Amino acid sequence: MERPPADSELKLALGSAGASPSQPTARAVLVSRLIWTAPRFSPIMSRALRGRLQSSFSGVCQLMLPHFRCPPACPAAVSRWILLCSCLALFCPAVVSAQDDKKPLIWAADAEGGAPYIFKDPKDPRHNIGFEVDLAQALSRELGRPIVFKQYQFHSLVSGLQRGDFDLAMNGLEVTPDRRAKLLFSHPYYIFQQQLVVRADETRIKSFDDCKKLSGITVGTMEDTAALRLLSHDQIPTKIYDNQVEPYTDLELGRIDAVLLDLPIAVSYAQPNAKLKFVGEPFAEGYYAIALRKDQRELVEKIDRALAKLIANGELKHIYEKWDIWNGEQEKLAHSSSLDVAAESRQLWTVSRYLPLLLEGAVTTVFISILSMLLAISIGLPIAMFRLYGPLPLRVLATVYVEFFRGIPVLLLLYFLYYGLPGMAQAYGWSITLDLQPLQAAILGFGLIYAAYESEIYRAGIGAISPGQWEAAESLGMSKTLTFRRIILPQAMRMILPPMTNDFVALFKDTSVVSVIAVVELTKQYQMLSKSSMKYLEIGIATAALYLVMSVPLGYLSRYLEARWNKHA
Repeated sequence: MERPPADSELKLALGSAGASPSQPTARAVLVSRLIWTAPRFSPIMSRALRGRLQSSFSGVCQLMLPHFRCPPACPAAVSRWILLCSCLALFCPAVVSAQDDKKPLIWAADAEGGAPYIFKDPKDPRHNIGFEVDLAQALSRELGRPIVFKQYQFHSLVSGLQRGDFDLAMNGLEVTPDRRAKLLFSHPYYIFQQQLVVRADETRIKSFDDCKKLSGITVGTMEDTAALRLLSHDQIPTKIYDNQVEPYTDLELGRIDAVLLDLPIAVSYAQPNAKLKFVGEPFAEGYYAIALRKDQRELVEKIDRALAKLIANGELKHIYEKWDIWNGEQEKLAHSSSLDVAAESRQLWTVSRYLPLLLEGAVTTVFISILSMLLAISIGLPIAMFRLYGPLPLRVLATVYVEFFRGIPVLLLLYFLYYGLPGMAQAYGWSITLDLQPLQAAILGFGLIYAAYESEIYRAGIGAISPGQWEAAESLGMSKTLTFRRIILPQAMRMILPPMTNDFVALFKDTSVVSVIAVVELTKQYQMLSKSSMKYLEIGIATAALYLVMSVPLGYLSRYLEARWNKHA
């Protein structure tokens, strides 16, 4: 005769599933024993609970099965067995919840962002340090769950969180309307303000109001920040950067006049630099909060309680004092709410406001593309000639050039030209500064890279011309230079033109990377405008239309020239 599962067996099974003794667990044990002795009700109830069984059976109940003897193949016993597992499934949420409460929370942030948020420990680069690292450790202790760091690009934190790549994002995230529409935010854990920084010898700028009044002032800041929205609202000329180090570097080199960024950033990067100074008092409050998914409301509440405890017992103050970012504003944390500084300005973005800015970005894109391609052609054609007809040393040098510039990322070259060259000149005490302007570095970088691409196109096109053309021209007494200019090159151009046009169109799109050296072209304008206005679709369509207006005519021009040259061939 089949015996019911003993209490010890049930407790052992629940223990293996990670459940701790609790009232729901005790009820599960009791109900299971009652069901085993109620055969008349079990067939009916098992049918009613079949749907619940199918969705829950693979969880804790499945872990419990090895601890029970397999039931005999009689209908009454089978129905009792199904009903037992079904009823246990009703209590599984409590068991699974207990198990989930012990799982590590995955915290995502970008260690590239730098101090004081999260950055590599110079004593041990395998570990991260920063005030958010300390805060994560304190929250882990209060929540009773490990918090594990995951490196994630800052600009992808929102999309990664929505995708479920991690559990929470804490990386100096400001609470903005577009983020709040997609995510849940915890209670603020830091109240930041904006701090204006200038060079130590600067006498014109004494406050933020001077940036509004004085002409010719350029202020550096970062993309998608409260500082950028303030500067845009007051129509102050800005230079946009991807990280918090480069604005202060450019300020020190005299490329810009001031930097406006969050106070913790200024404390870490500007305050220790004797060549820079703070001007004016910090202003324009904002809030950092922890971002979670919309379905994590219970976890948000637990984090809020943990933050409240850290605020009340003074541990949060101790962490901020350690990193020198505590100030009187943090006393408001106990009573603050997640307000945002963009709520007012986002209503002002109409077509008449953003379209001129997009057109400015498009003009910059066209300017960089045309000059870069002209430079690439002027370098690429001689390189192709050296590889085809030059002496051995020139052929070797030309090959090295092509392989080198074709093999390195354009982003790396732009960083070297814009930041590396001035640093080298300064480090070695050279008489020349090698301080390129952003547009100069962009044009030179793209010109050098695309010259390698173009030289291979020209080499293939010229090499495809039959050697008999050279022999026929020589028999007519034409020099090699005249033969190349009048016979070879015109024929080669018909084969060169289509791939060269393709490269030109690709160059229009590749210019989007120049934003890393503070050039605001079309794609960068779109990113800034869409994040400030939340009109992603509307501004995105306008941006795509401008790219098509720039690139489609090139295709028509290429086909027209190709047809015309073939007609006169």
